[in-house]
Order: sequence, then C-alpha cells, then structure tokens
Amino acid sequence: MATPATAGPWSAAAQHGGPPSALAARALELHEPDPGQRLARVAVDILRPVPLGKITVRTRTVRPGRRVALLEAVLEADGQEVLHARGWRLAIPDGEVPIVAAGPAPPDIPAEHPLPAFPGGHMTGYLHNIDWRYVAGGGFDAPGPAVVWARAKIPLLPGEELTPMCRALLLADSGSGVSATLDPVKFLFINTDLTVILPRDPVGEWLLLDALSTIGEQGTGMAETALSDVYARCGTAVQTLLVAPR
Repeated sequence: MATPATAGPWSAAAQHGGPPSALAARALELHEPDPGQRLARVAVDILRPVPLGKITVRTRTVRPGRRVALLEAVLEADGQEVLHARGWRLAIPDGEVPIVAAGPAPPDIPAEHPLPAFPGGHMTGYLHNIDWRYVAGGGFDAPGPAVVWARAKIPLLPGEELTPMCRALLLADSGSGVSATLDPVKFLFINTDLTVILPRDPVGEWLLLDALSTIGEQGTGMAETALSDVYARCGTAVQTLLVAPR
C-alpha cells in the first residue's frame, strides 16, 4: 500500500518514480533467487503515473540460465499496468576478477541543511523523506548539473532494510530532478524510464548522484547520473525525459 510519503513533486496523487521502481527491484530479487547470481541491471518503463494506494506485483522468469537470467516484474494499480521492470541477473564467478575502478574518490558528505525547494512542486512526499546533501548545484531550484548525496529517511517497506539495488533505484530516479535545466513552474520534464547498472553493489545508506540533463529541440531529454557510495563510483543511471511547456 503506497502511502503519501511516496508522492512525487508533480502531483500529490502520483508516486515519484523511485519508490515503485525500488519495489519492482525487490520483487525481482525475491523471484526464484539464486545465490550464485546478482541483480546487475534493472530497466524500468513507467507506463503511466503510479498512483498512491494499493499496488500489486507479478513476476516471471523471461530467460532462465546458469550464467545469465532475465526477470520481469509488472506493477498494477486500479486494474491497469503502470510499470514494467526487467532485470538481468548475472553469475558471480568462482575465481577472482580484477577490479577496474572509475573516477576519483567521491567528496565528503556535507552537513545537514534545509530541504531544497522544488518551485511549484509537491514537497511533503518523497522529497521530504529523502535526506539531500548538495555538494554542487545548489538545489532543485538551481538549474544545471548537480552533485548531491542522498539517503532515505524511512524504509521502503516496514521492517525491511533496502538492498543495494533497491536503494539505487529509489534514489537514482532523482537524477533528472537534481540536474533540472528548466524552471519546473514553466516546464514539465518527466522521465518515462530508468535504467540502473551496478558493476558492484553500493555499500551503506548514502548514494552520490552526479547528474547531468540535456534537452533537444524536439522536446526529448536525457538525464545521465554517475552513482557512487562513500568509497568509489559503483554504477550509472540513465533516464529518458518528456519535456513540454506546462
């Protein structure tokens, strides 16, 4: 049952993309689990606004395999499919594999500061329940690229700790928001999808979003977000954006 804590900035009646994406990843991880594999990539398609209230999930194995397996989760609300997610589960090798790290060490986590404003947006749902610590970019109301640490203040489900992939999806869907290049009072920039690839599982509750959004003249945008934990870069997120005047 999705509560008001999941509501996104565009509407108090629709969820932010992060919580239902994380819920889908949880369903993928629980479906016919294999201790010799890890969920390495999840691609989410948001078919329509995901409402608050009762959400049902069904899962299936699309492509079983010992080395790679493709899983699918479908979320439904009010009798309609609202979100599809597919995840690749990859085998964990028996022998050692060299670590090839990307990028410099991440910056320190800044001290706590007030919730940044999202002009004209709904602020008491998802945005309020994430701890945002900006390193660069200034806030949702400061257009352009951003670097921000984030962590969830409340669990996705009562009594359950977020897994690394669930945490990544919950937070990475905000890449387009923190790196917004347009005034949200004048323009919509809604992501239709989210793909997260994790070469390794992020450690700890904090995730660094180093995000950049670009927009073409035909109203299509893209947000690219480098993901890091407190030790090093651990993944990448990409979103396709629908951009239009409000």
